[in-house]
Amino acid sequence: MWPIILLLLSILLIVFLTNRLKLHPFFSLILAAFFYGSLNSNISLSEVIISINNGFGKTLGYIGIVILAGSIIGKFLENSGGAFRMADYAYRKLGKKRVTWANGILGYIISIPVFCDAAFIILSPLSRSLAKRAAVPVASCAISLSLGLYLTHSMVPPTPGPVAAAGIIEADLGLIIIFAIIVSIAGLVAGVTFAKYAGRKVILPYEEVSDNIPDLNKTPGVFKSIIPILLPLILIILRSISNYPSHPFGGGMLIEILDIIGQPVVALIIGALISFGLPAKFEKGMLSSSGWVGEAVTGAAGIIVITGAGGAFGQVLKDSGIGDVIQDNLTGLEGIGIWLPFIIASALKTAQGSSTVAIITTAGLVAPMLPVLGLDDPNSRALAVIAIGAGSMMISHTNDSFFWVVSQMTKLNLSQGLKLQSLGSVVVGLVTGFVVWILNMLF
Repeated sequence: MWPIILLLLSILLIVFLTNRLKLHPFFSLILAAFFYGSLNSNISLSEVIISINNGFGKTLGYIGIVILAGSIIGKFLENSGGAFRMADYAYRKLGKKRVTWANGILGYIISIPVFCDAAFIILSPLSRSLAKRAAVPVASCAISLSLGLYLTHSMVPPTPGPVAAAGIIEADLGLIIIFAIIVSIAGLVAGVTFAKYAGRKVILPYEEVSDNIPDLNKTPGVFKSIIPILLPLILIILRSISNYPSHPFGGGMLIEILDIIGQPVVALIIGALISFGLPAKFEKGMLSSSGWVGEAVTGAAGIIVITGAGGAFGQVLKDSGIGDVIQDNLTGLEGIGIWLPFIIASALKTAQGSSTVAIITTAGLVAPMLPVLGLDDPNSRALAVIAIGAGSMMISHTNDSFFWVVSQMTKLNLSQGLKLQSLGSVVVGLVTGFVVWILNMLF
């Protein structure tokens, strides 16, 4: 049982280092890998070092460019005003009576390439302004927006967390996207419904904030704005479907081309290249190290190194034989199945605050356990990634930076923030967790 006890101690060490000592998650994960490996008699210290190097490189080799390209798409969508244009379009088309739904749907779409914190800051002024015009509670619109953002941020690639987990667990990105869309839509319905009714009881003053609202005449069109998001997703999904054993699309040159452009790296680079056409006036400086591409690279760097560290930690666990140890000592884990990744991610999220860190750490922990849990086939691996994402949403509270972005931008006090944002994260987390469980039974 010592390796299992050591694993639990390693989890506690990660939480302590990141939450109490405020150490960067990269160092927390690497130190946890050394801690676990050095005290485990099944693996020598020299093998631990090799595992850390191999795990770090292998993980980044699979998803590093994908995360970076997704970050570039998000930065161009953000800086060009494309995100704002899509928001304005959705609000106008759905009408005043559906402003709460418009917030949730917009958050759901925008957060696929744009980090949820930044997206909320961008869209919050327009959301508050339209809440006033539609005579809808500000709190309802804000929480609907935040939960919509949270869902895709936690579950739908190319958001860094799910992409990183896919690399660590070695799951098919196309299958993840297909299942994640189904699961997250169920979460969106639950989240918007919660926001609509819970927000009615919170009275906030209407304020029309116009400082950050761009000139719509200088922003790209709606179709032009959404193409860099949708096209890569479509290409990745089509490639995954074409690779099914039944070969639904047949064979030939078209399938060979799809197999290339549907590779996540290629698909996301295509999306990034298309996003270069979003600015009203393109300047070469945007592609420089100090321009928009440079900003995207800087923003993605932290996520990339954390992802690599998570892969290193997971490789040490795998090479130490933790999967065999768990199988020999803990019987009946098949009954827990898909819920174990969800529970671990929930515990880590609640303890240390970061959804991305919770996702990456959990992926490293559960990757060696998947065969024992009965989650070793392609569908189950994809659903395990989504279960981790679902768990990583709960609970968003005072140690989560997004909690403070939402509460401060919306002018919620602490009690109101806990009743709306925190409880809302529990609602969408549990609903999506149950949907993942059902899909796992079906597939």
